[in-house]
Amino acid sequence: MTVEAALGIGAVVAVFLLAVSAMSALLGQLRCIDASVEAARLAARGDRAGARAAVARLAPAGTTLTISIGTELATAEVTAPPGTGLLPESWRRSRASAVVEPGVEVPGSVEPGRPEAVP
Repeated sequence: MTVEAALGIGAVVAVFLLAVSAMSALLGQLRCIDASVEAARLAARGDRAGARAAVARLAPAGTTLTISIGTELATAEVTAPPGTGLLPESWRRSRASAVVEPGVEVPGSVEPGRPEAVP
């Protein structure tokens, strides 16, 4: 085997590993986005327990959920811990808002919710 072939094989393996890590990071981010959209929609309907269950089902393990309900908007923020891939994944965070539906009780104070760890 020549030196050029050895370098070529090493480069192909490195590019493949980086591509797999990038796909893993992208899928983790998409799961966070899906979870935050679903949690915001459920929180706007007044179903906080359903929002926690949806995040537990859709988001990566170890995710933190923060729900804030104001007079007009319900906001859900989902933050996932970094993955174990080759690329840094500290940016796996998503925030979504939904209009509070009529008839939903809004808390008296409009303070952001405290983060809740979702199993």
